[in-house]
Amino acid sequence: MNLRRKFTLRNALIALHDLVAVVAALFVSCYFRFEYSAFTARLPLLIEVLPYFLAVAAIVLYVFHLTTAKWRFFSLLDALNIVKASTLLALVILVFDYVVIAPEFYGAFFLGKKTIILYWLLQILLLAATRSTYRYFRYRRTLVHVKADDATPAIVVGRAADAEILFRSVESGAVKQLRPVGLLSPSPADIGQTIRGVSVLGGVDELEEVIADIAERQEPIKRIIMTPSAFEPDARPEAILAHGRRLGLKVSRLPSLGEGGEIPRLTPVAVEDLLLRPSRTIDYERLEGLIKNKSVVVTGGGGSIGSEICKRVVTFGASRLLIVENSEPALYAIVEELAASSRAAVVEGRVADIRDRERLMRLMNEFKPDIVFHAAALKHVPILERDWDEGVKTNIFGSVNVADAALASGAESMVMISTDKAIEPVSMLGLTKRFAEMYCQALDRDLAVRAAGKVPMRLISVRFGNVLASNGSVVPKFKAQIEAGGPVTVTHPDMVRYFMTIREACDLVITAASHAAMPERHDVSVYVLNMGQPVKIIDLAERMISLSGLQPHRDIEIVFTGVRPGERMNEILFASEEPTIEIGLPGILAAKPNEPPMETIREWIAVLKEAVASDNKLAIRSILKDAVPEFGGQPAQTSPLAPDMPR
Repeated sequence: MNLRRKFTLRNALIALHDLVAVVAALFVSCYFRFEYSAFTARLPLLIEVLPYFLAVAAIVLYVFHLTTAKWRFFSLLDALNIVKASTLLALVILVFDYVVIAPEFYGAFFLGKKTIILYWLLQILLLAATRSTYRYFRYRRTLVHVKADDATPAIVVGRAADAEILFRSVESGAVKQLRPVGLLSPSPADIGQTIRGVSVLGGVDELEEVIADIAERQEPIKRIIMTPSAFEPDARPEAILAHGRRLGLKVSRLPSLGEGGEIPRLTPVAVEDLLLRPSRTIDYERLEGLIKNKSVVVTGGGGSIGSEICKRVVTFGASRLLIVENSEPALYAIVEELAASSRAAVVEGRVADIRDRERLMRLMNEFKPDIVFHAAALKHVPILERDWDEGVKTNIFGSVNVADAALASGAESMVMISTDKAIEPVSMLGLTKRFAEMYCQALDRDLAVRAAGKVPMRLISVRFGNVLASNGSVVPKFKAQIEAGGPVTVTHPDMVRYFMTIREACDLVITAASHAAMPERHDVSVYVLNMGQPVKIIDLAERMISLSGLQPHRDIEIVFTGVRPGERMNEILFASEEPTIEIGLPGILAAKPNEPPMETIREWIAVLKEAVASDNKLAIRSILKDAVPEFGGQPAQTSPLAPDMPR
């Protein structure tokens, strides 16, 4: 990893300016301190030692980043560095005056304390004033677009610390065509204050009153911006969204620093932003430490989970990214999106099916990844109940191919995306995913045994619950049904599921990989996000209808359609024979491996290939049942009994 700072022509000009400021501060302080005759008497020695002092000054200015910091973003930290550098240079002069040229050699101090203090003050003033002036004029220029006629007047909701990030982004031009008119904060301490020229006009519950008051005095508010703190329970985010929709205003959100990467980007507030518990706090420095300057492969990189993993990997500083995807449109979309983000990573997309073992081997060997994220899968429960063999080909054989290719290419680790349906499975999705987990666990253990003192590749599995807004998930389906006027279809009134956001899911994947990559090898192979309490699907449907400004069972009907093949009423996180273990990562659970020997698994795989080739579905089920004896098959159909509901 190259940590050297590049020195450009711009840096050279800044260094020249600062050295001129050093000379000016030194000579001006002497000029004002001494009579003319005393000043001219000291001038020859000053000129004689000046080159040496400038050499020291150049080093000090560089060490304190003054020659490499952009003046446009002159900050309190830069001002502190100016004070530190000026203090150190003043100490250099003090040593020169009181030690090198002591009074007994010169008859008196050459400069004296007053001159040195005056130099220190002048040095700080000259270095800071030019930078502050430059930043002010750049600031005035960026404000032009804020005051432009096409800039949208907006009210910002959230605490002052969050809002200040947005206001700085507007001032710098990172967020365009937006004019913040006021701030509403859930914190009483913020009310009555001003943040970067924007006043805190009241609390969150005063939204409609403030907007109405602004409309009477100036151009009406056209947009509401919700910062991360506006989604906390005490800020009542549902009420904010409801007010915005009632007033016909566009409601947007400012992602947190961990989400947004380098440049804040305002995005629409989605209903799913308000559906769950608060998201888990993620240690983003830990994730960057794992990914930065690494070569990464993501299979299924065009899907909802895979594409988000690609974005996160690039955000956290990967040097190279290979996206493997069998859907050409999906691959094109994610590659174009990453190219538009102007990140430093070299992104390459390749059309390939993980079932094609030879092609996958070639791609991995050519790319030589450090980390492989395996997100490619067939995942829709009812479809896989019908097309078993396709699930076996992709979820089992495909996963085996990815694991073997990652190992052959010299990867440090592989993370397989699994599902909570793999625990004591009742569906073909869960069954095939559990088999793939077992293969990765067995290979991981086998590599550890054969390591012979070397650091072996790690293979782990990460189990997801239902991922909100992912392709085929229930939330987009409910949204479409609500927009169509209903009815909203729910399988059973007692159906319960765990939910997590796409971002949570992807950060869990990378966090799990960071734990598995630790120098000390932990006897852990399965990771699960602690998703809190499960959610009843009927409650989810009713809340989505309410957030849309309608009343459940009156404006939008809810219809129960019956449990589908392969579904069960409740999901579980760990099997009874999987002992959990504390790994020290808040919000993440883990389990010790539980799998048959690798020789047995390879025998099952060989027989499975023959059964799939001959389309012998009875043999397929028999082999999978032997491999996963806890497989329960399809649960009995349950006739939903809808409770009495108002119509």
